[in-house]
Amino acid sequence: MAQVPPNPDWTRAAPDDATGPGPWIEIAFGEDDLVHIRETSDPTNVVTTTRRKWDAFVLGVRAGEFDHFVAGAEIEVEAEAGETEGGEQDGRSSKAPGAAAPS
Repeated sequence: MAQVPPNPDWTRAAPDDATGPGPWIEIAFGEDDLVHIRETSDPTNVVTTTRRKWDAFVLGVRAGEFDHFVAGAEIEVEAEAGETEGGEQDGRSSKAPGAAAPS
């Protein structure tokens, strides 16, 4: 089991305008090509992987290899109904890419 360095530089995966405790995922790149991942609601529980595996995961996310995990799930976004300030539809969806429409 890899040791997490003291005081790593955690990067939070959250929208720029996000406030509050989350929960959010945080990532820290450590020595020896290690990547540490934790959730803000349980910061003592850290998962460690290699930079090579992390890069493969990120490429898989970008390629849509995990979209089936969010099929049917809705993601809350600031413009939840896709409306602009004037109440018009702006064409944005509040669903994850590839998510199925609610039945």
